[in-house]
Amino acid sequence: MPTTLSPQSSSTRPRPTLSPAQTRLRAEYRNLALWTLQGWVAMFFLAAGYAKISEPMDNLVALMTWPAYVSESLVRGLGIVEMVLALGLIAPLASWTLGRGPLLIAAAGLIGLETVMLAVHAVQLDVGLALTNVALLAITIPILLGRRVAR
Repeated sequence: MPTTLSPQSSSTRPRPTLSPAQTRLRAEYRNLALWTLQGWVAMFFLAAGYAKISEPMDNLVALMTWPAYVSESLVRGLGIVEMVLALGLIAPLASWTLGRGPLLIAAAGLIGLETVMLAVHAVQLDVGLALTNVALLAITIPILLGRRVAR
């Protein structure tokens, strides 16, 4: 007859209950970690978007191969989209009345953009840029998951 573990068995320890102060402290640490990640992602995409808008196409083609296969308008438009989404990630800093909406939309948009660009770089066998997108996804997904739940 199979044995079942009771909640009081030695292999499953009950979680200690946290005091209200400990709960608030954990929430503060979590909030600080999420804002740090949001700042990193926003800085990356502001810089990447600005480069796509301001750099000559020859320089962009030398840095990344994919701009050679698309129109200049698409590259410039993608730069604008990246900058808008980056600003959306940090929008609650400008006004708390905006709430979580722009932040969640921006995080979801960046995850979609990062996923598409990961596929583009993987098809072109551009390992460095593909790994960069993997790292960006590893940072942006926790932002979306951490901020989607109202606390």
